[in-house]
Amino acid sequence: MTPPATAAVAAAGGGEQQQQPQQQGIGKSIQGIIRIAIFWYFASKFFSPKAPTPTGTEPPLQISNLFPRGEPLDMWFYLSDNETFNDFGVESALVWHETNIPYATWGPESTRSLSLKYYPSEALKHNGSLYAHIFFARSGYPPDPKDPEYQPLVAFGRTYPVVTYLPKSKADKKRSLLADSDDKGEPANEVIEDAQADLKDDGPVEWISYWRPNVTINLVDDFTKYTYNAVSPNIAPYLNVEPGAGGYYPTIYFNEFWLLRDKLIPINETVTELPFHLEVGPISMTKWQLFLQIDQSFQIHRSYGSMLEGEADELKRVFLEGNPYLLMITMVVSLLHSVFDFLAFKNDIQFWNKNKSMEGLSAKSVVVSFFCQLVVFLYLLDNDTSWMILASSGVGCCIEFWKIGKAMHIEVDRSGSIPRLRFRDRESYAGNKTKEYDDLAMKYLSYVLFLLVACSSAYSLKYERHKSWYSWILSSLTSCVYMFGFIMMCPQLFINYKLQSVAHLPWRQMTYKFLNTIIDDLFAFVIKMPLLHRLSVFRDDVIFLIYLYQRWVYPVDRKRVNEFGFAGEDVDQASGSTDLAAVNEEEKKTN
Repeated sequence: MTPPATAAVAAAGGGEQQQQPQQQGIGKSIQGIIRIAIFWYFASKFFSPKAPTPTGTEPPLQISNLFPRGEPLDMWFYLSDNETFNDFGVESALVWHETNIPYATWGPESTRSLSLKYYPSEALKHNGSLYAHIFFARSGYPPDPKDPEYQPLVAFGRTYPVVTYLPKSKADKKRSLLADSDDKGEPANEVIEDAQADLKDDGPVEWISYWRPNVTINLVDDFTKYTYNAVSPNIAPYLNVEPGAGGYYPTIYFNEFWLLRDKLIPINETVTELPFHLEVGPISMTKWQLFLQIDQSFQIHRSYGSMLEGEADELKRVFLEGNPYLLMITMVVSLLHSVFDFLAFKNDIQFWNKNKSMEGLSAKSVVVSFFCQLVVFLYLLDNDTSWMILASSGVGCCIEFWKIGKAMHIEVDRSGSIPRLRFRDRESYAGNKTKEYDDLAMKYLSYVLFLLVACSSAYSLKYERHKSWYSWILSSLTSCVYMFGFIMMCPQLFINYKLQSVAHLPWRQMTYKFLNTIIDDLFAFVIKMPLLHRLSVFRDDVIFLIYLYQRWVYPVDRKRVNEFGFAGEDVDQASGSTDLAAVNEEEKKTN
């Protein structure tokens, strides 16, 4: 692989980019990837194009594996700067040699490994290329075509780039907003570099060479008979066919599925030695196909914008670093999470759509909930989040604003030159003790909230880096939503305490949300996330437990009007009238 002309040597330094916690729907990603992988696998198996057999002609050529199971193979591993290799006589090019490797058998003798240190050349340090040339041959036969004992049908090989080129990450535009160019704590040239980085965004993309520290060579256990020129499209690129012999060589698969990007090592002038771990072994046909399908599903997700660059590695990290039993449980309950999330959404819309009274409900909490949702949406928009997450957050903002219209009267004031929205409390909310208790709770909680917001924002402004003042405001508000969001749930608890009743709450919707928080707790243990976000996951548990305690303590008031405008006595009377009418109807039929 030849690097672009604009390739640059990787910088040795670099500030760490501070990221706000953004953990979304890992269970949904797993479901989508597995679903696409299974569909693609069976589609390629049963709906692959087959060449028709014309009448009066010979049937299509069937090809099979040229090597039987258990055939002993010798392996040669060469390193070269050239993509094509002919230097079999150069001893320094041979890095690894193994003999008598049984093909497609499962045992300790089929897996070999080697760990060593590689010392890069000056050309490699300056964006040079390096290729691994792997050859297999039946034991006793050489891989060199110039050797007199060479047999073309008993030797095969493949080339693999050990050095890969990836686009250089965009320069970190974050800076200290309080730092001045004359301050000693912030060099003046750092501000200049940030300005230059902004100008380079629209220029050509710079590329950096990275070293793959791990090379895993797998021989696929595949003895399928394929129809020539009708091989499945996901297998055809890897199949090495020999039409003259009517067969194909064993498939060599360079398994880099578990090689994450953060494991790659940037190559520059300061690098003196590089770790190099080599491994050769068999892989089953099913596992090989699964790896291919998952990689293809990642590409599909990225092409549609539902997965950002790097999220695939984070998903793989869950499988690598997570407890397998806990991970399996989490994958199962993630399906339940989707069901409960849908039911909670449905019942939330149903509740506010049929709600006739705001008695006992906190209207200010609804307004604050919309504000928090809007802050999160603007923060995601400022941080280049995928369009699916933005769409989900945007729909949530619209629903929260719609709920304000149900909790309050919204009118358009056209008295001025610019029309404005005017919010007015509903009579069922302002005409009873609910508004008084809601105002009292928000009064004291706002003091605590404003103090925490001010302290957190001041700390962020002084010690953290931001792209602009707008980004600082959004990140500060988002941090407050994460850390102090549970405070905004407290007014409803205070209203329940004062009214000594919880009959006005949408318990069905809250039950589904509570079940979802339990599932989120499981994800908090499995997914790698910052401590603040991990703590924010458990905040809802505390609030819901208090709600459950209030439901258990406060008795049921049969005279109290619920969220739909009905009291328990009205329901009993309606039920009694229905029963009486049914009895009279039965007597008429009898007579």
